[in-house]
Order: sequence, then C-alpha cells, then structure tokens
Amino acid sequence: MARLPPRLVAAIDQGKILGIRAGARSAHRFTGVWPVVVEGRVFVRSWSLKPDGWYRTLLEDPRGFISIGQRQVRIRAVRIRSERLRDAVEKSYAAKYATPGSRRFVVGFRSARRREATIEFVPR
Repeated sequence: MARLPPRLVAAIDQGKILGIRAGARSAHRFTGVWPVVVEGRVFVRSWSLKPDGWYRTLLEDPRGFISIGQRQVRIRAVRIRSERLRDAVEKSYAAKYATPGSRRFVVGFRSARRREATIEFVPR
C-alpha cells in the first residue's frame, strides 16, 4: 500500500492538530483532528462518531483532504483492524498528548468503539 511522503509525515508528527475534510464531494469543512504517527504512517481516531461527522463520511466515501500548514493533500482513509496497530496508536496518543488537559481524551480514545474507529491516511 502506498504511504504518505516522509516529509509530510514528519510535519504531521510535529504538529498537534491536522485538518481533515471528509469525502471527495461532500460539503464538509476542514475539521481539526489529533494525528499520531506509528511506523511512518499517519493515524487518527474519531471522538464523537456522529452520523454526519467526518468519520462516518469517510466510511461511505474514503476520499478526502488533509490540511497541513498552507498545503492540502488528497488522501484516502483506510480502517485499521490490526490490534497490534491499534495498541501502538494508543501508546502514541499517550506519548504525544501528555498534558493534563489532554488526558481525558487520551483515556477516552482507549474505549472499544473509538479503537474500532482507527483510520490511516494514505495518498490517493
């Protein structure tokens, strides 16, 4: 499977927020999500899982865009089913978002429904 370019992955890894616009033809605006990088790959988890949110939109149409700085990159979302990768994503969230204010969300990302909502961004 194709991977995002290493320089882009490094920039995403350095930042705390990544913009995502779900669906290639949707009216969704860019929404901020917390990205983590594991094994040179970019992962995110949805907090709300709302029916009209970015995660559900990507399940129906996996094409979208990410925004990093002034750059917009076309991506495709891939659901992750590997428990090994899900565990690694959890550890990455705990390491990257280690502030007291982030703790509630890091713990919440460990719930079964949010673990199942682990998405990887790949180029399209």
